[in-house]
Amino acid sequence: MVHCSWKSVIQEAYNTLDSEYRLFLERNEGYFPDRENFLNAFISLPRSQVRYILFGQDPYPRRESAGGYAFIDEKVKRIFSDNGLSKEVNRATSLRNFIKMALIASGDLSPEDTSQAAIASVDKRNKIETIRQLRENFEKNGVLLLNTALIFTDKQSSPKHIRAWRPFMVSLLHAMQAQKPTLILFGTHAKALKKALPIETFPTIEMEHPYNHTFINNADAQALFGPMALLER
Repeated sequence: MVHCSWKSVIQEAYNTLDSEYRLFLERNEGYFPDRENFLNAFISLPRSQVRYILFGQDPYPRRESAGGYAFIDEKVKRIFSDNGLSKEVNRATSLRNFIKMALIASGDLSPEDTSQAAIASVDKRNKIETIRQLRENFEKNGVLLLNTALIFTDKQSSPKHIRAWRPFMVSLLHAMQAQKPTLILFGTHAKALKKALPIETFPTIEMEHPYNHTFINNADAQALFGPMALLER
């Protein structure tokens, strides 16, 4: 199940997968997100609206967190609490740093103080409340949230899944050549992508992974994501 604008592209890309790997996927056992959800990124964002592809590595290693979108932790429900960020966001290091970066970019936080107390004092009447709204705001800005492996089984098998999905990603990028979305690449994963995928003809933006504390004050991240107003309703 994908948006009609993706149907032929995804079918062609899926057919490039190794036949045994396709059988594994179609048995729909022992991996997540499951068969009904691993293509979710292609359901909610029409192909013509894609301006960026944010390439994550693989799904979160927790069934309750992996929902078929890169960077969107489905275990997180609320973004804010009365005390600042919600407990779920505070436990998710990359998401926590990303939200702080976005609050600085919007002028709601000072770079010198990103504490819980400072976040608690931010006027949130026009802010989003849920992780779903964050995902929807990414998509309103044309950001396709795509992992390079669309399923997870265990940490040891992650490199195998990334390799298995490589033909799919190559086919997808070939189909997007004319559109040429900008690729957003985080951290050391960017280096691996440059070696593995034909991305040299696409505009790219690289920065450290949001897991790093330095991401909060990264001027390039603020310049890219700030105008997207990702935290605004």
